[in-house]
Amino acid sequence: MHKSTVHRVLATLENARFLEHDSATGNYRLGLRLLELASLVLEHVDLRRQAWPYLSRLAHESRETVDLGILDGTDVVYLEVIDSPQRVKLAVAPGQRLPACCTASGKAMLAFLPEQQVEQMLAQGLPRFTNHTIISPGDFLADLRATRERGFAMSREEYEEDIHAVAAPILSIRQEPLAVVALAGPAFRLSPERMLELGPHVRQCANEIAQAVGLTARLAPGIRPSEVLQKGLPPRPESNGAAGA
Repeated sequence: MHKSTVHRVLATLENARFLEHDSATGNYRLGLRLLELASLVLEHVDLRRQAWPYLSRLAHESRETVDLGILDGTDVVYLEVIDSPQRVKLAVAPGQRLPACCTASGKAMLAFLPEQQVEQMLAQGLPRFTNHTIISPGDFLADLRATRERGFAMSREEYEEDIHAVAAPILSIRQEPLAVVALAGPAFRLSPERMLELGPHVRQCANEIAQAVGLTARLAPGIRPSEVLQKGLPPRPESNGAAGA
């Protein structure tokens, strides 16, 4: 690599705070930005560990696929997935990305973001994935308002045909969405009535995770304090690979 190219790369990394330049020695060392990113990774690892008993209980009680995700730009990234024990189930794996605008997980977090941030996303347009995808900005904002009021989001075949989901955000003390818990399955099992029935359980799961990791001192909308059930949890499987639908 040419010397001038190396200097440009180093300058770019220094400007982004991935590297720091020691003017006395002329050497470079790792910058604070890498430490910040490492800290975020560790936080997510700890979140997965502490969330596991609550996710496991929800999956055990609902017998549907349950996952934990975070918002990354306009996508939801899944950190943890517990597969449904039933033969017909959702195929999703840790690390998978899905668009936030048409998934229950994404809408659950978008509903608690500042309006300006949501409007910036809407300015890019809402892509259509199925005949049920919400593509009208007005309808989308109304859906987010309903999500805030009840404390959980629902998706009815908006990203993929025959798939329904319900999700609730894990909120900080300032009511900022830091992560999300979702439950998903085939539409013939997760009817709208069934999703409304399961929604409060998903919301409670998200709130209990927030309290377990010390993220919030206030309860999400509609939540009442409840005793955390620790008994009768199924053991954690060795792996959480993607499941066939």
